[in-house]
Amino acid sequence: MFSQDKLAALLWRNRSALRSTEAAALMEFAVALPLLVVLVVAIFDFGGAFNLKQELNNAMREGARFGAAQPSNDLALAQPPSVNAVRFVVDSYLQTANINDCGLSTASWALVSGYTWQFSASGNGCSLTLVVNRENPVPEVIGGSTVNILCTTVNISYPYQWHFNNVIQLLVPGASYSLGNIPTDATAVNMD
Repeated sequence: MFSQDKLAALLWRNRSALRSTEAAALMEFAVALPLLVVLVVAIFDFGGAFNLKQELNNAMREGARFGAAQPSNDLALAQPPSVNAVRFVVDSYLQTANINDCGLSTASWALVSGYTWQFSASGNGCSLTLVVNRENPVPEVIGGSTVNILCTTVNISYPYQWHFNNVIQLLVPGASYSLGNIPTDATAVNMD
């Protein structure tokens, strides 16, 4: 494949073979093509990231709603079944949406603090972190007084494979842009 410089040099040497308008059009195309490729890849890449973010938002909402409806009488256990059930709801949503769950169904998990559990999944070529907090105090002002309402908060940090980095190197050789993970969370008021 020709780089921009090589293509420009080739066109310059063979300029007598082309009429001036044809040569100008070819030069404009040679300059504009890499920019168009970067633009098209960026549109698809950011569109895919936006779509994934929406699906992850939906999964977190489902997990938070389900967790908020669960009783809290098992939260004294090291690995409460109600928290594990939230993980299965999120994992089921990801699988149904055809999103790589990174092995969330077999993830290791541990109590982080208080009523917060963290699931760490590494598999299927990626790794993610899911955090479930079953008693997240959310301050709310009621009648002039601040009251803490206990909520369930579920959040995820999901890896996204950006293709934009590979294409931007056409314009800027050696450039490296890593945008990292896509985080999202949801909160629902506990029912009990």
